[in-house]
Amino acid sequence: MTRYDEHDQARWAPEPPGNPERSAFERDRARVLHSASLRRLAAKTQVVTPTDYASMHSPRTRLTHSLECAQIGREMGKALGRDPDLVETACLAHDLGHPPFGHNGEMALDRMAVRCGGFQGNAQNLRLLTRLEAKVMTEDGRSAGLNLTRATLDAVCKYPWTSHSFQAPGVPHACEGRPYCVYPDDLAVFQWIREGAPGDSISFEAQIMDWADDVAYSVHDLEDALTSGHVTLEALRDPEERAAVCRLTRDWYVPDADLNELAEIFARLVADPLWPGRFDAGLVDLAGLKRLTSGLIGRFCTSAQVATRDVYGSRAVRGARAGGEPAGRHSTDLVVPAATRLECALLKGVTAYYVMSRDDHHATQARQRDLIAELGSLIMLGAPATLEPALRPRFEEAADDAGRLRAVVDQIASLTDASAPAWHRRLSAHA
Repeated sequence: MTRYDEHDQARWAPEPPGNPERSAFERDRARVLHSASLRRLAAKTQVVTPTDYASMHSPRTRLTHSLECAQIGREMGKALGRDPDLVETACLAHDLGHPPFGHNGEMALDRMAVRCGGFQGNAQNLRLLTRLEAKVMTEDGRSAGLNLTRATLDAVCKYPWTSHSFQAPGVPHACEGRPYCVYPDDLAVFQWIREGAPGDSISFEAQIMDWADDVAYSVHDLEDALTSGHVTLEALRDPEERAAVCRLTRDWYVPDADLNELAEIFARLVADPLWPGRFDAGLVDLAGLKRLTSGLIGRFCTSAQVATRDVYGSRAVRGARAGGEPAGRHSTDLVVPAATRLECALLKGVTAYYVMSRDDHHATQARQRDLIAELGSLIMLGAPATLEPALRPRFEEAADDAGRLRAVVDQIASLTDASAPAWHRRLSAHA
């Protein structure tokens, strides 16, 4: 397994030594597992709201997705010679910054937050882990969040640059519309995390986390869509239906892909014996569906692991365990074959076509965006009293309107799909 040095295991705020029987990354994993932010994911949207899957007893949430992503990432990390606790922690933490209503809520908050630097779920991740979560306080009374190790925080940063609208000397910034992982307010800790990292390179652990995320949600969202009846196996075997899915997949996920190539890959994918012949939600059918999801996850993970070893060799990937020099966090890339990426994108396209692009889903999203905009106005109107006690000092001590707005955005982002409407009703009644 790769060795991680003192630089990798350093923490932003110094702490006394912990239990010597636990590694630094085991401590990180425990901190995320016990965090309020992780618990809140149980009531946050994964792709669509639970009411869209009213026929299901337990549709996936951001929490169940994060747990599934963590299992996939942990095994991939171990297979590729990385510390499994480090990779698992990054997977558990990768969605903590998502606001209520998923990416729809993210867009609404981004519009609200224009005057304070915008909103991005990945940047909110970093803010939660290093500032907003209650765990460690610095000597001067500031919060250091969960105070995770440098290597773990870097593994969460899959977009290690600032927004296109903000540029700091020596720090890469994103193109317009491109995700990023740090707000101007959090630049100091971001620069500490990235000490020694070349340019905008993404750590190997972050790349494993990112692929585990893609694999988990592409496969499991398909499973939910089949179980709910939004997608049928008959539709996936219809060439015209598949052609429509291919067009949407190209438009949403892989704009440079060739439609004919997508169609060929899709046809081969659904012709695989893994796919059950029928699905009527009986016990035998559910077992067949589980074989499909397990097989697809294994297919996508094994493809990346084999391709990575083919490029770097097992010694370079596995490092000291293979008898050679350990591979550094920024000296290796995860290699995912192009065809595998397109297969994964097509599964995302299936859910997008049959669930996310429905007219009633668009109407629900519009109501959600209106609710978030109104909630922002209501909270600001009564702030700081309308904020939770932990966030009031940030509003009161803010140097300007932008700082006060950021505190309001932090508050809304912490809410869930259920608590956001409840807050809206309560504040509206007293407005």
